[in-house]
Amino acid sequence: MNSKELFNFWLTDGYFDEDTKRELSQIKDNEKEIVERFYKELEFGTGGLRGIIGAGTNRMNIYTVRKAAQGVANYIKSLGKEAIERGIVISFDSRNKSPEFALESAKVYTGNGIKTFLFDELRPVPVLSFAVRHFNTAVGIMVTASHNPKEYNGYKVYGEDGAQLSLEGSNIVLDEIGKINDLSKIALMDKEEAINKGLLKIVSAEIDDAFISEIKKQSINEDMVREIGKNMKIVYTPLHGTGNKPVRRVLSENGFKNVLIVKEQEQPDINFSTVKSPNPEDKEALTMAIELAANEGVDLVIGTDPDCDRVGIAVRNKNGEYVVMTGNQTGCLLLEYILSQKQAKGQLPKNAFVAKTIVTSELSRKIADYYGVELVEVLTGFKFIGEKIKEMDEFGDKKYIFGFEESYGYLAGTHARDKDGVVASMLIAEMAAFYKSKGMSLYEALEELFAKYGYTIESITSFTLAGKEGIEKIKYTMEELRKARHSSLGASNVKAIRDYSKGERYVIKPNATEKLTLPESDVLYYEMEDGSWFCVRPSGTEPKIKIYYGVTGTDIKDAQGKLETLKENVLAVVKSFLF
Repeated sequence: MNSKELFNFWLTDGYFDEDTKRELSQIKDNEKEIVERFYKELEFGTGGLRGIIGAGTNRMNIYTVRKAAQGVANYIKSLGKEAIERGIVISFDSRNKSPEFALESAKVYTGNGIKTFLFDELRPVPVLSFAVRHFNTAVGIMVTASHNPKEYNGYKVYGEDGAQLSLEGSNIVLDEIGKINDLSKIALMDKEEAINKGLLKIVSAEIDDAFISEIKKQSINEDMVREIGKNMKIVYTPLHGTGNKPVRRVLSENGFKNVLIVKEQEQPDINFSTVKSPNPEDKEALTMAIELAANEGVDLVIGTDPDCDRVGIAVRNKNGEYVVMTGNQTGCLLLEYILSQKQAKGQLPKNAFVAKTIVTSELSRKIADYYGVELVEVLTGFKFIGEKIKEMDEFGDKKYIFGFEESYGYLAGTHARDKDGVVASMLIAEMAAFYKSKGMSLYEALEELFAKYGYTIESITSFTLAGKEGIEKIKYTMEELRKARHSSLGASNVKAIRDYSKGERYVIKPNATEKLTLPESDVLYYEMEDGSWFCVRPSGTEPKIKIYYGVTGTDIKDAQGKLETLKENVLAVVKSFLF
């Protein structure tokens, strides 16, 4: 069926509820909106589903969720009887429709005879990741759209190791979803019936104790933290999300007794009414927290996004101004702190490794080299770090220590296999206490880091092009960049281009090709002759194209100058294709 036919089917068929039909009737004369909602199915990618909440095949609603859940159910059944008995665990965040989508999913899984664990209230991503292995389930589900605006929701699928589902598993689920032609044939079981039959178990506080216990094992300087932490003030905001309880609990239990909460952002709010976007990457999202910090004379501000897998921080500089650190800066500070303190205490294994994504700061490589620790590079997405933990630590002979990505995601330890805002918040606070014990702020610690390893800075530019037309423009831009294969941009010469879609690295001089070992992905990475780099990739979860940049200078002014020149040259090319 075409868009109009699908629209009329949803509008008139008895399977769809009256609220859905009322919503669709309001757009019956809007051809463009009908096309946007029905020109395709909401795509199930490597991270699951993510889209705008609303009626239609290209929207997040109970029907697209049921279809995705049935695809996952078929995947579990394809794994055999043991996987069905081990079952699935479902968590959800504070977003609009998250509890409803979680319950609808549980109805589908239990309707398929699959044992299901469903959380009694919202929980963060890392708790879900932990719960998969805690309950030994075959799969995990997290209903969330992470840091996206309030209009969005999503559906992340996790494998038995607690990491987001592998490419192979995702492809099987995608195939199974494609086989579902009649939504009315999806099996559903009522919640009470499922509980009575022993297929549905409601998970409550017992999981939290086990999770927090594992988190606290990552603390390195417990005695110092208790001494400094009892008088050290921290401002924390959960941005209306799932971090409120676990972050405050772990900070308190570790010795931080003066954690001030942004009251206006403490409770769940589906509209995220105090922020434009609940994204701790944006300074605006931390405005209220910074105001509270300024009034209370606090040096450290911590904010977590709605599903508490990302952390943003603000610290005071020498002028008393609050500076929001980038994900790269926070990640590199954590890496230096963890490696230096483990080495000082004799706790750094000889077979240790750390991980980063290809668009994450190259400063991390210098830090890892300094401490003699192997650095493993993966594609963008924390699932690939999770896969390396499984491959190299769980089934290999290496010991995972820490991993991070530029987009404010960090993980210390192996209790979870996705980025964890709870353990990151604990370690950031501990790190701040450590430097405070030496008479330093985190801002001064960053300056010391640059002085030690070089002034390395990064930046990112993103363009949002919504709808069908936007997706086509992004695809066209990537195609044209591949065709052009630029050997220079302005006065800067390109040394090599990594095309991860083809698994090849093109060396400009001499004209040669090398094989890449990472999985196929729609990513172009440019290595410049002066040591700087930039990378272009479409977002896997949003209608965006992203350009990442990284440079190193002799001092901060030199680095900033190099960065601005690189950005100007790159954007001149990208915009010529994009607009």
